[in-house]
Amino acid sequence: MSISIDKQTMDELNLLGKFRQGSVYGLFNKVRTRGGEQLLNKLFMQPLDNAAAINERSSILRSFQHAALDFPFDVQQVGLMRDYLDTETGKTALATLGNIMVKSWLSVLTRDERYKKIVQGLQATIVTLNRCHAFVSEKAWAAGPYAARVGAIRAILSDGRLEKLRRTDIYRALPVKTLAYYDFLLKRGMRKEMKEVVDLIAEVDVYIAVSGVARAKGFNYAHVLPPEANILAAEGLYHPCIDHAVGNSLTLRRGSNVLFLTGANMAGKSTLMKSVGIGLYLAHMGFPVAAASMELSLREGLYSSINVADNINLGYSHFYAEVVRVKQAAEAAASGKRLLLMFDELFKGTNVKDAYDGTLAVTEAFAEYGNCLFIVSTHIIEVGEALKGNGNIRFVYMPTIMEGVHPRYTYKLREGITEDRQGMMIIQNEGILELLKED
Repeated sequence: MSISIDKQTMDELNLLGKFRQGSVYGLFNKVRTRGGEQLLNKLFMQPLDNAAAINERSSILRSFQHAALDFPFDVQQVGLMRDYLDTETGKTALATLGNIMVKSWLSVLTRDERYKKIVQGLQATIVTLNRCHAFVSEKAWAAGPYAARVGAIRAILSDGRLEKLRRTDIYRALPVKTLAYYDFLLKRGMRKEMKEVVDLIAEVDVYIAVSGVARAKGFNYAHVLPPEANILAAEGLYHPCIDHAVGNSLTLRRGSNVLFLTGANMAGKSTLMKSVGIGLYLAHMGFPVAAASMELSLREGLYSSINVADNINLGYSHFYAEVVRVKQAAEAAASGKRLLLMFDELFKGTNVKDAYDGTLAVTEAFAEYGNCLFIVSTHIIEVGEALKGNGNIRFVYMPTIMEGVHPRYTYKLREGITEDRQGMMIIQNEGILELLKED
């Protein structure tokens, strides 16, 4: 099983969505082929849960990033090859020959296009197989993490029947008998091998696209440890979809498993949480992360409560929706799984006294679950003062610097608990009170 993550967390972190504004998927979706896009979708939906497999994928992507390759295949030819291999052929070689002969006659008599598509499909296959052979023959793949995969494809392409096909002149008309022979061979006799070739092309498409984004953006690769390490440490971590984002460093581990985050509204607390969640998710995919460096142990789940909304259909108020979300998180933590749980502005849907009491009680209870890592934010700074005796909690804040009567946000973490209280000043700066006093 892969890391557990629910729809709310997916939406809050904006992980998926080809056409969704600012999605993480959209950031990496630079693939060229249909197969590449299908594979990218699969990788995003199925992050890995094995440290060795994650680190191996990271190593492969790093090798592609170092090679700085352009996509070595013709996109149109790859599409034609896929369509050709996906069409049915006869159950026997004789049946295939008969079917193609009929299509050949019909193409002359009735201008039936099916014979032409077979010819074009085989021609595209020849072109693509030759490009694939050139790719796997490059010295760059003689060693390294992708060598075994490339070697397996090289072995397939060294089959004498495929070598003969690759030497075929696509500009000369092929006899019907030859067309039928290769149609049956590729779709029946070597169906599994052809799928391996098509899968390699999709992999190369994804690896070139993802590593290209990493190179352009200056991303790096996380090192993933077994779950027992119970650590998440990052240097210069930032949100990958925000231009010129400010990086921050943080560490969570057993004995210091709660990060208690304070700061004014707009100081950057929510963005920091999203940066951590996205970084952790991408790390479990083996993908590059927006950080100078990152090391983490495997997590079994990722859980966030950042943008909780009311639910009119269920009759939930905003506050009750928050309570339900915290209950779900508590049940997940109590299950014994190793999770990362993030809560932004706990109980902001109720009065300050209840929010204070609830945030204090819940944070203290969460700190007892040593297998889990937590980030809890609030602008009720008095809660932090009450929690100072708990050794499992590390206190950090996002500062606000006043320049005259105007706040400036550095988005840079500092140790401690904020003393910033600029809410009323912002209200005054906007001239709200003066507007209300006008006749």
